[in-house]
Amino acid sequence: MARIVMKFGGTSMAGIERIRSVAARVKREVEAGNQVAVVVSAMAGETDRLVNFCREASSLYDPHEYDVVVSAGEQITSGLLAIALQAIGVPARSWLGWQLPIRTSDGHGSARIAEIDTATLNLSLDKGEVAVIPGFQGVATGERVTTLGRGGSDTSAVAMAAAMKADRCDIYTDVDGVYTTDPRIVPRARKLKRVTYEEMLELASVGAKVLQTRSVGLAMKEQVRVQVLSSFTGEDAPMADTLPGTMIVGEEEIDDMERQLITGIAHDKNEAKITLTAVPDRPGAVASIFTPLADANINVDMIVQNVAHATGSTDVTFTVPGADLARSLEVLGNAQGDIGHTGLLHDTRVAKISVVGVGMRSHAGVAATMFKTLGERGINIQVITTSEIKVSVLIEEDYTELAVRVLHTAYGLDAEDAA
Repeated sequence: MARIVMKFGGTSMAGIERIRSVAARVKREVEAGNQVAVVVSAMAGETDRLVNFCREASSLYDPHEYDVVVSAGEQITSGLLAIALQAIGVPARSWLGWQLPIRTSDGHGSARIAEIDTATLNLSLDKGEVAVIPGFQGVATGERVTTLGRGGSDTSAVAMAAAMKADRCDIYTDVDGVYTTDPRIVPRARKLKRVTYEEMLELASVGAKVLQTRSVGLAMKEQVRVQVLSSFTGEDAPMADTLPGTMIVGEEEIDDMERQLITGIAHDKNEAKITLTAVPDRPGAVASIFTPLADANINVDMIVQNVAHATGSTDVTFTVPGADLARSLEVLGNAQGDIGHTGLLHDTRVAKISVVGVGMRSHAGVAATMFKTLGERGINIQVITTSEIKVSVLIEEDYTELAVRVLHTAYGLDAEDAA
């Protein structure tokens, strides 16, 4: 008998027929003799609808009450799935975050899970019940409902799997696994059988939308084996334990025969480039730029400081999420007196292209291949950043798809038998 956490996203729960399909899939796992806990998201589009209600009610809403409202979507789907399971003869009940409880920090709207008490849940599972748990929510000090931030149901599922000491956590989505790149851009992209935690964390952070970044980081920390697979398959689809999707595992689980130099190519158009010109070239100048941005909770990604001009000044370029551009410009404008820059330029017509792979650790020339390939296609590189297993470049947005395609081919990732 295996203990499994199954997580279903909003598209998988989008309506009663989809919920019935999920119930049938859960029943198959139960009939195979497994203990099952299911973590569910709200129906597709429901959280956005609830968020808009809060904004319409007041532009300065109480974050405590905001969490009460937006967590309601998952409460509805958890109850509906429990009803659907009972209707097909599967013992099931729903457990809200405060009933287990799932203890979190007090950061309403972006809480972090501190601990999960599984004593009551274990008793339920041992009786043969399927536990249906709403993702995205928990309970903080004062028994106030909290939410984990958008996409938080992935984190809920991984945290639940860690607390339950589950054999694996199956994340069901609208894709059937992790691919070497976006198949909509490169039809010859290949589905990967296994990806390391580190690679998935890098891919998630640079644009791959398959898993929430926080959930991957938690899986790596707690060594939870995570599988990504599709819920949009027929009743005759293979059982999840036959590995039809992509497993996210520790590096030690990947055989040397499976290991590749590059695992995947990711892209992200949600980037904005900011350049401060003629910043005084003195100690502390860079800190005066990034400290106020950090205080405003604005995440800065790629950073480059140019060689100092003869005038004793330099230019500093960096990227922020596109949604934070306006706020970043306001913060930097207010800090102009401390920074001392003379110009503030920005550009939203950019995209970040990244190549990721643990094979970089032992192979030279990965970055050179990237730069040469892009150069041969006339694609100019504006900014470069690297890590131990990643190289990212910033390019003009219009070249995004071309860059992804040529790099996918250059690193030998094209599937030979693709249509």
